[in-house]
Amino acid sequence: MRAVVYRGVNDLRLETVPVPRIGAHELLVKVAVCGVCPTDINKIHYGTVPPPRIFGHETAGTIVKIGVGKSGIRNFKVGDRVALHHHVPCLDCHYCRHHAFAQCETYKRTGITAGFEPAGGGYAEYVRVMPFVQPGVVKIPAKNSFAEGAMLEPVNTVLKAVKRLELLRGDTVLVTGQGPIGLMFTRLLQLAGMKVLATDLLASRLKLAKKFGAHRACLASEVSSLVTRYSSPLDAAIIAVPSDAAVTQALQLVRGAGKILIFAHTKRTEVRRRASNHQPSTLNYQLDLASICLDEKDLIGSYSADFTLQREVARLVFSRQLDARPLITHRFPLTETAAAVALAARPTEASLKILVNVSG
Repeated sequence: MRAVVYRGVNDLRLETVPVPRIGAHELLVKVAVCGVCPTDINKIHYGTVPPPRIFGHETAGTIVKIGVGKSGIRNFKVGDRVALHHHVPCLDCHYCRHHAFAQCETYKRTGITAGFEPAGGGYAEYVRVMPFVQPGVVKIPAKNSFAEGAMLEPVNTVLKAVKRLELLRGDTVLVTGQGPIGLMFTRLLQLAGMKVLATDLLASRLKLAKKFGAHRACLASEVSSLVTRYSSPLDAAIIAVPSDAAVTQALQLVRGAGKILIFAHTKRTEVRRRASNHQPSTLNYQLDLASICLDEKDLIGSYSADFTLQREVARLVFSRQLDARPLITHRFPLTETAAAVALAARPTEASLKILVNVSG
């Protein structure tokens, strides 16, 4: 089969590799589409994991084979169109008992592979789905597309973050950045009854934010004056861009007992240092810790997905309450996966979510 193999920093190669062999209770899925995710982009651009690997984890396709076992697999059959989920926790460890699934060692194992060290495998024609991640696999209704199925994983990460904030209906929330993730935040918050103030550097994104349910939208440079003008104190702020300055600004703008959620700061300091050739001191920025303490503000991180939310996510996406289709702006064939990754890494004003069409 054809697959795009990561061979080193910024080195993606279209190769012929064996179709994965499956064991008992495993699924073989023919990949239709796979989304391009920033976490994979970071691994490709900065070499944070050793090659070779086949990336791609926002995957949807068709079950073509089921591994024979004593009890079989009750929930699936050959021909089912499915959205895959590559991380599922053990539900029993210290982290799982604290509902911090992304820190669970079992969760950190990738249960879907197209070969080599398991890494998602969506940039290949077939993937092997291991039993421990099958609780996160969702069937795609006939009316919905493979592309919508591939959007379940990123929507899941956003819904998880929204729930971590524990907001009250009617709260006012700033969403910084209106790329595909920011727009998902805007829509999910609006569905939950929040008033969303959306900001971005691009005016065209602000128009989209209004369509996705933003109460108000403004350029990032105008957010402070807008909050003051409408006397609408912020109960929370979501930073959906990797901007340190945005975090600092949000901490100043949210009122007492407000919450700041950091979603896009996924490069650790040493990676940022290598990428920017800066010394450590130039990467630091000052937080007003007294504001956090005296004003009882919460600084929260959220990373990755929560498979226990899969049914809720599927309902939102497949019912099109959150219509993911307008977020998809570019599709590339498997042979042009490197170009898809490059565009996702440096998006244009016209680009939002990027998909790789493998066979769908």
